[in-house]
Amino acid sequence: MSSPQAEPRVTLVTGSTRGIGHAIARTLARAGHPVVLHGRTEGPVAAAAAALAAETGAKIAAVHGDVADLAAVAAMMREVHRLHRRLDGLVVNAGIHDAGPLGMMSGPAVARLFQVNAVGATHTLQEAVRLLRRGVAPSVVLVSSVMGTKGSPGQAVYGATKAAVAGLTRAAAKELGPAGIRVNAVAPGFVRTAMLASLDDAAARERVRATPLGRLAEPEDVASVVSFLLSDSARFVTGQVIGVDGGVVL
Repeated sequence: MSSPQAEPRVTLVTGSTRGIGHAIARTLARAGHPVVLHGRTEGPVAAAAAALAAETGAKIAAVHGDVADLAAVAAMMREVHRLHRRLDGLVVNAGIHDAGPLGMMSGPAVARLFQVNAVGATHTLQEAVRLLRRGVAPSVVLVSSVMGTKGSPGQAVYGATKAAVAGLTRAAAKELGPAGIRVNAVAPGFVRTAMLASLDDAAARERVRATPLGRLAEPEDVASVVSFLLSDSARFVTGQVIGVDGGVVL
């Protein structure tokens, strides 16, 4: 979505009450596009939508539900249909993080990571396809992770869920391309979000040292790439998993 003068495009951004998802939603709203925010529970996402509408003047709506719950995702898409009748853009960002050595993570923790990050992404894309087919030059961006590409000790399970997102992206691009639907992904590196806020100073410095560009990413760094992939400027780009990692994967 390249400029405020561009044709308004309706986009749903899952997991958009904070962090990367909210930065993406704000970037799109500032460009004048209608955005549907999503959160797991109604109160926080309604508050975030009201605040973003007041800040940007854009048309902002809100849906809520656990993306691991197929019925909840279907209900979300019915609400999007009621509001807009179509989707021009979809950002599959909702996800959770957990870490631990193999053999040390609990069964419920492993299951929940896959249910939200991998199964939830699949539910979201599947249920959105009919709305995307109604859209104008529809484009999907899924949020993977450098851990799904590079891997790291203690991140095997989380990395596996994000590798699944990358695999979903590539296969969906081939399947949906004939319908004119582009599907890409971004794989962020170390981003300054609540997920990293718990790091002590030494751990934060280690993340910076691991990044050739010498800093953590800001959520807006990821949002800029997502906005490009959604836009007509990327009209011949599909099936790509683009690292937004400052050079971590080289």
